[in-house]
Amino acid sequence: MAKVSKRYAEACKLVDSTKKYSIEEAVALAKQTSTVKFDATVELCFNLNVDPRHADQQIRGAMVLPFGTGRTQRVAVVAQGEQAKQAEEAGADYVGDDELIQKISKGWFEFDVLIATPNMMGKLGRLGRLLGPKGLMPNPKTGTVTMDVAKAIDEVKKGKVTYRVDREGNINLLIGKVSFTDEALIGNYKAIFNTILKARPAAVKGAYIKNLVITTSMGPGIHVAID
Repeated sequence: MAKVSKRYAEACKLVDSTKKYSIEEAVALAKQTSTVKFDATVELCFNLNVDPRHADQQIRGAMVLPFGTGRTQRVAVVAQGEQAKQAEEAGADYVGDDELIQKISKGWFEFDVLIATPNMMGKLGRLGRLLGPKGLMPNPKTGTVTMDVAKAIDEVKKGKVTYRVDREGNINLLIGKVSFTDEALIGNYKAIFNTILKARPAAVKGAYIKNLVITTSMGPGIHVAID
């Protein structure tokens, strides 16, 4: 059995693993049980009653959190001409075309989000084996393949998050930082919860959200009651 720190063990004692807490209780408890010395990330994990092997049950998308993420996102944009100029004016951290693609192909990943115009995807698509596993490949479903690069950059800077169901039916995504107010974390939670709820596939029978857990970086999981 893996050893855990004394602080983590003490934090776990504060959580009743058999109880499902209201979101208000869960947020307060998540902040109380954060044991790290830095501003920890607060995350949600949905376990859904879906089978991602079926195309009509693959849940994927993006949204802007009403209270932001608390993260500073570095944005790289692959574009040419007018779109490249717009990207620079919108505050992109890196902008380029063939030269930037070449740089990425050699292992440069000093960015958190990659945006591209549709006409550059033919060249960028060749880097799928590099970008895909890191979750950095631009995709129209998440708004990162677009001609309106200024809007895409603005959304990322304001607190855009992406989500995608994995093979086990889980979706993990952040709702902010421990330093956020309870109201901000709850506001982000409600926005995400409603978005995931609306994405329910028509093929799903019975309970859609099987389990929902909130946690912090290296903190214990806290089960949330699903209203």
